[in-house]
Amino acid sequence: MSDKTERYARYLPLASVSGILVLWQLISSFSGWSENVLPGPWAVASAFGELIANGTLLQHAVASLFRVTAGFYIAVMLGIPLGILIGRSLALRSALDPIINFMRPISPLAWIPLAMLWFGIGDKPAVFLIFLSSFFPLVTSTAVAVRRINPTYFQVAANFCFSRKEVLMKVILPAITPDVFTALRISVSIAWLVVVAAEMIAVQSGLGYLILDARNGLRMDYVMVGMIVIGLIGVALDHLMLQLSHMDSMAWRGRV
Repeated sequence: MSDKTERYARYLPLASVSGILVLWQLISSFSGWSENVLPGPWAVASAFGELIANGTLLQHAVASLFRVTAGFYIAVMLGIPLGILIGRSLALRSALDPIINFMRPISPLAWIPLAMLWFGIGDKPAVFLIFLSSFFPLVTSTAVAVRRINPTYFQVAANFCFSRKEVLMKVILPAITPDVFTALRISVSIAWLVVVAAEMIAVQSGLGYLILDARNGLRMDYVMVGMIVIGLIGVALDHLMLQLSHMDSMAWRGRV
């Protein structure tokens, strides 16, 4: 790619965002809808400033991030080890695969009534739903990644009399890291989608609750602020997972 092409490519994201803002303003101005139906960019920017100034936006964003972090970490701590065990054990795979394959297609949102009965109103049901949304993809992806490891690696490890810990640290984890981090990126995106939906039903804080409350108050500008913040945080989470995957891959290469 030439330097000139690269220079133009740097401005493409700015150009696309600017184009969307212009189109948004045109639709808002000439569609005939009032600002209570489709607020324009300036109205949303003003609402953005209001929510930042009074601390409401930060409060709800922190609440959502806390729930995602808690549920996602629990899913990682349980899902990845279980996936490794399933990938290495034919008996465990035969026993658990039918259950996992049955549970995995069930939408986490279908669990909302049960989650509210079991955990009541508050953080717990939302964290539970986040856990469910991340757990099964992580288990499945990890198990598949382990099964893909070349059997020769394990034969070599046996020839060198590796312990189980050495097999895990020097063979399994370095081999599955790229696939696991891909699963983590997908899972955290799903978790972020689910927490917003859960907050519209089971809690009284978070970005999902902000959007629902704003809709009930006919503040569509607040609704759009919430949507924009959800998108921005989602992009940030995906970028963070991508950077962690690069750092972790380099760390494993350094170890082995």
